[in-house]
Amino acid sequence: MSKTVLGVLGGSGVYDFPGLTHDRWEEVKSPWGEVSDALHFGEFDGVEMVFLPRHGRGHVHSPSSINYRANIDALKRVGVTDIVSVSAVGSLKEELPPGHFVIVDQFIDRTFAREKSFFGEGCVAHVSMADPVSERLGDQLAVACDAEGISYTRGGTYLAMEGPQFSSRAESELYRSWGCSVIGMTNMPEAKLAREAEICYATVAMVTDYDCWHPHEDDVDVAQVIQILGENAEKSRAMLRRMVSSLAGQSRTACPQGHDRALDTAMITPPEARDPHLIAKLDAVAGRVLKGV
Repeated sequence: MSKTVLGVLGGSGVYDFPGLTHDRWEEVKSPWGEVSDALHFGEFDGVEMVFLPRHGRGHVHSPSSINYRANIDALKRVGVTDIVSVSAVGSLKEELPPGHFVIVDQFIDRTFAREKSFFGEGCVAHVSMADPVSERLGDQLAVACDAEGISYTRGGTYLAMEGPQFSSRAESELYRSWGCSVIGMTNMPEAKLAREAEICYATVAMVTDYDCWHPHEDDVDVAQVIQILGENAEKSRAMLRRMVSSLAGQSRTACPQGHDRALDTAMITPPEARDPHLIAKLDAVAGRVLKGV
């Protein structure tokens, strides 16, 4: 057993996490490039936390320019065991109105302009994404939402689009026909990279709008989104504080789904064929399975 170190990836509107004790902002270097921002280290109710604003303070990174590999590597490098992603999304269902939270359990990845793996030429690995999020984290988030009186839905599919433009009406209707619940721009390849780094991952998707499919709602625009973002941000912080308080004093056991051992059966390139330069960059992400190689 070990301790939980909770990483929080703050999306649009969530650029800080007030209330941490013994806190400090610290820049962390990654061999994968520039991290979105410095990391905010601290404790809440005795639980170690590391907060990273995904878009950077001041919202300076677009969904396509975020260095997802550097972000996940940095969190792994400082000991994060579990990640909660807090993300603004559009709703693709009538019953998921603005202000509602969705604790996502599946993804469809429609992004195309991003680096999606730590592995590649010189060291190939294939991790399972059949169950892309941690059920344990999802359960803890659901309990926290209940305790805070936050309207939420447990389970749903997040459609990750490239952006930065919002959907066309035809795209929105297509994704609705697929049964998707919400649409956003940032959780892929983030969830895939967290799996490769053997970090348990969960998403709270905070609805800001109805995308552009709804016949009786205005098409999404930034002004509308910003208004809801502020309300959602406060609710998300309350939810996270409640969740973290429930972890206080508990030892962290192995992930029941094996997400913290995802690389056990993923490596396909034999040791003698691996590229030393790539292996060096994988020291944090895959160090557990590469030690002694």
